[in-house]
Amino acid sequence: MDLIPAPSSAVRRPGEDFPLDATTTLTAPPGLADAERWLRGTLSAATGLPLAPGRPGAGIELVLDDTLAAEAYRITVRPGHALLTAGGPAGALWAAQTLRQLLGPDAYRRSPLRREAWVLPGADIADAPRFGWRGALLDVARHFLPKSDVLRFVDLLAAHKLNVLHLHLTDDQGWRIEIKRYPRLTGRGAWRERSMVGYRAGQRRDDRPHGGYYTQDDLREIVAYAAARGITVVPEVDLPGHTQAAVAAYPELGNTDVVDTAALGVWTDWGVSHHVLNASEETLRFFEGVLEEVLEVFPSEFVHLGGDECPKEQWKDSAAAQARIRELGLANEDELQSHLIRHFDRWLAERGRRLIGWDEILEGGLAIATAPQGAPEAGAPVSGAERPAAWGRSRAAVSSWRGFGGGIAAAKAGHDVVMCPEQHVYFDHRQADGPDEPIPVGFVRTLEDVYRFEPVPEQLDEAAARHVIGTQANLWSEFMDSARDIDYRAFPRLVAFAEVAWSELPARPAERDYPGFERRLRAHLEVLDALGVEYRPVDGPHPWQRRPGVVGRPIEGPPPVR
Repeated sequence: MDLIPAPSSAVRRPGEDFPLDATTTLTAPPGLADAERWLRGTLSAATGLPLAPGRPGAGIELVLDDTLAAEAYRITVRPGHALLTAGGPAGALWAAQTLRQLLGPDAYRRSPLRREAWVLPGADIADAPRFGWRGALLDVARHFLPKSDVLRFVDLLAAHKLNVLHLHLTDDQGWRIEIKRYPRLTGRGAWRERSMVGYRAGQRRDDRPHGGYYTQDDLREIVAYAAARGITVVPEVDLPGHTQAAVAAYPELGNTDVVDTAALGVWTDWGVSHHVLNASEETLRFFEGVLEEVLEVFPSEFVHLGGDECPKEQWKDSAAAQARIRELGLANEDELQSHLIRHFDRWLAERGRRLIGWDEILEGGLAIATAPQGAPEAGAPVSGAERPAAWGRSRAAVSSWRGFGGGIAAAKAGHDVVMCPEQHVYFDHRQADGPDEPIPVGFVRTLEDVYRFEPVPEQLDEAAARHVIGTQANLWSEFMDSARDIDYRAFPRLVAFAEVAWSELPARPAERDYPGFERRLRAHLEVLDALGVEYRPVDGPHPWQRRPGVVGRPIEGPPPVR
């Protein structure tokens, strides 16, 4: 019963256990077919038991109860019967994940270590998530991650009841999504000649070409695989900054009156390139074409368009950009960026989608959010709902990454917010001080720091707080070039984050039972072992997880107070 994330309530019923054997059945109504399929495939592989369909009232049984919220569930285990009651398909999937936890770490293996002595403990469990958006960003632009590793990451998110995969698909260092009408985006933009090793102060390059991209069918497969596990994939196509790979592929997208964009390649440095999009109507049409294909692949309500870290120097020096500012009646370059964001905000809204961007999209002005009749309430789950065909004025949402300030301002203005401040939940940041941490960057964010992270700032009143629809941990991949590196930086911190996102913990971080979480985590590490996760040991990295001599960019001192 050492469940992670902690359920709303869990009561052990000693003496009422349910032993499983070859006669144990698994039954579900058609509306819960995904959960039934996943649970039978997963548990049959781990236990060797067939779990054939059976009759209601016996074996493992999934049922619907529309009085529960969509992601809520109850589990009742008694001799001969485990009843999983869910408010909807998502709740059934989370109930199935909890049932697997009740069977212990060996239930996470892909082949049986034993075929008997499988026992579900007698229990009554009731559970529902705190937030509708419980996300993790995976940056596949800086270092490409093969499709098989993305699918594995989806399974790890689902095992911890996280329900959003934010897939960062484009950046200065690479373009990773096939766009059929613009083949050079992947033909040229999907690879770079070399990569930095560590931070630039170390002056190291690997002199090895790096690249890769996902076909649209690859991405449809990822989306379908994730959906069958209760996860929504939110794509990110960055603009107007972080676009050197796109400009290298199609030089006319750049500020050609300032720089010879035809000579540009995909960027081989980390950081923020000064080569950004121009603001012409032709560039808007180009990215409308990109997004038309993105929408065909990704059914998610939200589409992330970045909007962050856009240097304005080229616009300031560009006669064409300055003429565009005058033509549109704008005050400055910040308002030019806002013009681009607002254009795609409207464009997406007309197609029943919502723009989400980093908190810089507030600069230069962002329309006050309005919710037309029939739109979902703030905080509603982000998957599975029918959306109106058009939503009129802006309903853009904000990913608050530069601390809490942008999120606070956005929530007070009526915009939905996903809290992901770099000072707390950027998991590329180092996990400890000292020389053994591989390529140490950013702030020290320990496991306990993550567990004490509170996504809803105390500065928000009740109405504004409802606009905090969730929280997200971000994994930027400049210093992670493989799934092993991602495992090390993500886990076990992502386990603590999952509990913060799901469970109703005390709002005051100091009141949270971290020793109790540590105790449950010790048991959960056996689950990670069974899943093959190469997490950071509590007492420091294994020798092969270190990167001696590779320079990072640590930030000294504690992160700033919110």
